[in-house]
Amino acid sequence: MTDGILGKAATMEIPIHGNGEAGQLPEDDGLEQDLQQVMVSGPNLNETSIVSGGYGGSGDGLIPTGSGRHPSHSATPTGPGDEVARGIAGEKFDIVKKWGINTYKCTKQLLSERFGRGSRTVDLELELQIELLRETKRKYESVLQLGRALTAHLYSFRCLSQAKGDGWGGLGQGPPRQSEEFGYNAETQKLLCKNGETLLGAVNFFVSSINTLVTKTMEDTLMTVKQYEAARLEYDAYRTDLEELSLGPRDAGTRGRLESAQATFQAHRDKYEKLRGDVAIKLKFLEENKIKVMHKQLLLFHNAVSAYFAGNQKQLEQTLQQFNIKLRPPGAEKPSWLEEQ
Repeated sequence: MTDGILGKAATMEIPIHGNGEAGQLPEDDGLEQDLQQVMVSGPNLNETSIVSGGYGGSGDGLIPTGSGRHPSHSATPTGPGDEVARGIAGEKFDIVKKWGINTYKCTKQLLSERFGRGSRTVDLELELQIELLRETKRKYESVLQLGRALTAHLYSFRCLSQAKGDGWGGLGQGPPRQSEEFGYNAETQKLLCKNGETLLGAVNFFVSSINTLVTKTMEDTLMTVKQYEAARLEYDAYRTDLEELSLGPRDAGTRGRLESAQATFQAHRDKYEKLRGDVAIKLKFLEENKIKVMHKQLLLFHNAVSAYFAGNQKQLEQTLQQFNIKLRPPGAEKPSWLEEQ
């Protein structure tokens, strides 16, 4: 095995043992998703680096894009435009070729791991943190769903209180016998409506903050995690390829292939280690940010709900002022989608 296969002591190469029976494959629900992840990033043929001249020389033997015939061997001179077209076609062919080789190696590595015939590099501490993040995100999504349900119920209750207040207020204009009782109840319902509006503003702020934490902050970190996991698969695929070449015969032909494989492996190793560092940093900052956000939001939620059910209108309004929450004035139109961004 070549020197420097694993960069840090935090990672280790774990062999995977299994009987490799094909009948077990359909039971793994994640295999199809992993294979799709390998195939999802196809080659980008819309970008080329050719701006003038040919691709690696004159470009002889390369078929220009859109042509289904072999290049003519006649003595007809070709202009600069033909050379550029051939260069672009050659570069696109090279991109597709590299993508195909990379996809084949990664698919082979993935299947080898799943069938228990290969080994994979594992950073136990980092993978434990990643799994904890995924579990935390699922729990926060549940909290977010409950918060939205609470918002809907509070809004319905507020509308109901407003309707009852208006209805009882109208009945209070009737016979004087019960006008006082209707008036008391009308005022109570109007107060519930007013305090409900204030509580709704606090809960909306709470839900909005949790939504940002889940759908943006956590999701951004998980996107980097996906890139890291893809880089890990590529790293192990080219590591396995290099190990197989290292065990083969050493002659003039294989020496060049071995040097090329070593250079390719090193590039994927650098990419893997960079992304591993990026994930570790993002996980650290995410945890710090999550603690700050939840400390503020849980304090807001507790103070607002406690003040509402205690009937303490002054404390409820002070809670919103403490967290700089401004309610929309009655009758104000809802801001447009662009204004909310």
